[in-house]
Amino acid sequence: MNFDIKRVREQLYIDEGVEHSIYVDHLGYPTFGVGHLITKTDPEYGEPVGTPISQIRIDTAFDEDFETMIRECYHLYGAGIFHHLPGEVQEILINMMFNLGRPRLGKFVKFNQAIHGQNWKEAAKEGRDSRWYNQVTNRAERLMSRLEEVE
Repeated sequence: MNFDIKRVREQLYIDEGVEHSIYVDHLGYPTFGVGHLITKTDPEYGEPVGTPISQIRIDTAFDEDFETMIRECYHLYGAGIFHHLPGEVQEILINMMFNLGRPRLGKFVKFNQAIHGQNWKEAAKEGRDSRWYNQVTNRAERLMSRLEEVE
């Protein structure tokens, strides 16, 4: 891995925000911490909105989610490809994976083709030409601007 783990984690804290209680996300799912979607395997499953969550639990869930997003990037782009991308590109893709998930990021066909071709400017153009860009414009523009600056 070529990316700066600390920098990606800090950026995700900013982009996702940190909630110290259970809330319902914009899609109607119970969530807490740094955008952690509560699933049946979580001890918080079934707890009501507003239930407080400790910082230790938030950190644990974030650590697990972060590792999952890295694995998902390796899965989507292929281990041989993702591992050799510039660190800046890896950071951007991890951030996008955290926000979108593999099923949605996998549908960015032209974007992903440009990533595979290491055409960062084209990838940034394709990233801007998406519903995602319109939904999270500030975050998406920051990421696409970073992407088109990669040498």
